[in-house]
Amino acid sequence: MPLRILIVGGSIGGLFAATLLHRAGFDVRVRERSVHGLEGRGAGLVAQQEVFAMLREIGRDHLAHFGVTARERIYLDRAGEVIQRHHMPQTQLSWDVLFRAFRELFPADRYEGGRNVVDVEHQGAGVALRYADGTRELADVIIGADGIGSQIRPAVVGSGSHPSYVGYATWRGLVPEQAMPKRAAQTLFERFAFYEMPGSHILGYLVPGADGSIEPGYRRYNWVWYRRYSGPEIASVLTDTEGRVHPFSLAPPQVARDAAHSLHADAVRLLPPAFAEAVCVELRPFVHAIFDYSAPRMVANGIALVGDAAFVARPHTAMGVAKAAGDAFALRDAFVRHEDPAAALAAYERGRFEIDREVVNYGVRLGSALE
Repeated sequence: MPLRILIVGGSIGGLFAATLLHRAGFDVRVRERSVHGLEGRGAGLVAQQEVFAMLREIGRDHLAHFGVTARERIYLDRAGEVIQRHHMPQTQLSWDVLFRAFRELFPADRYEGGRNVVDVEHQGAGVALRYADGTRELADVIIGADGIGSQIRPAVVGSGSHPSYVGYATWRGLVPEQAMPKRAAQTLFERFAFYEMPGSHILGYLVPGADGSIEPGYRRYNWVWYRRYSGPEIASVLTDTEGRVHPFSLAPPQVARDAAHSLHADAVRLLPPAFAEAVCVELRPFVHAIFDYSAPRMVANGIALVGDAAFVARPHTAMGVAKAAGDAFALRDAFVRHEDPAAALAAYERGRFEIDREVVNYGVRLGSALE
């Protein structure tokens, strides 16, 4: 009987691992907390070699070209003039298209949403998930792919290990191409643009449309504004429209109207005109506080952590999806090579621990100027 594996977390990282392990012959099930699905939550991503390898693995090489290419990098001054220009073509893939490809490839009857895990328990030789509705589900191996706020992490590293807020956050917007003001479009489109100021910077680039379209006129402009906030300030930033403080981020519907208006006012006051217009035209921005986290271990007692459940790297690295892909390959290879689950998990940790930790450290170095 094939090994039964439960994966907690049905976003890209969980789907990478689920798809590879399912194709290798294991009995894999995915349990996702979200009820309404995850499509539409991503923007563009800068693909690294691990992502291209993943697409080749599943026979979807063509998706590697399903993106928008910025032909150059430019740096603006406060007046909006280009002060640096570098010929560095770079293609941004669509998170949504990538997610959709793996979601469609993995059997629908093995992916279940609305499953909120509250605890992990050991039962005999196996491991069990306990859900908020009181039900339990037994497996030989549990993989935590449930991100920065992982409910599986404490079962591996203990209850006192949490990501550390680093002192700044990113505001983000996804503006339909046709909604961008003409002046902003002329300056920013077809380029990877930056503006830097003390303790803050903003960048932006075109990404595929929500439906994956890369045709001019149907794409989106993705801007990301890094801003510093103290501990008390970030609690205010992460307070939603109903007055609840969230631990890590707010989705567009959760951002209070006053907070969006304040962001728009700051954009006009602080940013070059093109970036200010791009920010102001986005009526529903969203925000992510930035954290560092390195797990002291990745496996324990039939449980493994992958992606941000194990190591949270700052977005400057552009390696979050690549890190998850690398973890998925290592997991698959370990379980194929070792019949004993404990030996497979140990091999997985040996292969990925130092690599993933170095990605986190690299992000710390890149972000030091913003702290």
